Amino acid sequence: MNTDAPRPLRADARRNRDKILTAAVRVFTEEGLDAHLERIAKVAGVGSATLYRNFPTRDALIEAAYRNEVAQLCDAVPGLLAAKPPFEALRAWTRLFLDYVTAKLGMAEALRAIAATGENPYGHSREMIEAATTALMDACAAAGTIRTDISPSDLFAALAGIALTSARPAQREQAERLLDLTLDGLAARS
Repeated sequence: MNTDAPRPLRADARRNRDKILTAAVRVFTEEGLDAHLERIAKVAGVGSATLYRNFPTRDALIEAAYRNEVAQLCDAVPGLLAAKPPFEALRAWTRLFLDYVTAKLGMAEALRAIAATGENPYGHSREMIEAATTALMDACAAAGTIRTDISPSDLFAALAGIALTSARPAQREQAERLLDLTLDGLAARS
């Protein structure tokens, strides 16, 4: 029997962990690196001991919150494709991408601090996001709704550029217009 494998979390422990991660993204986005972990625990509706049991250090919490955001962004693709026509799924996902970058910008200082210690909080995030983009673009191409001369890397670069220049909450309307402009340029010509 392998005792090194982590035990699965109980349902209530998993819910608490998810609430902490959601609260961490919100609080770090609003308050930056100086956010107090006790505030995150309060926003999550859990005690400080629960927060520290799940995330013994600030860096562990920041890294887990970031990785959770990437996973949620990428995991949304199958559900969007099941619920919407491919091009509308792609459009909806670009809004989720913008939300993800907004959260990432709020945590940027903290993520840089972790990277400075030699850890890589980003892991495989770029590959995961490009795989999600590829799945969406493949579905759109199969439906004949997008041009096929644009690669997922090209779209990722365009989305990243929009998000990095217009990801602040006050710029949301502009960012959405730029996303629509990009998607209009990606649409198949009749």
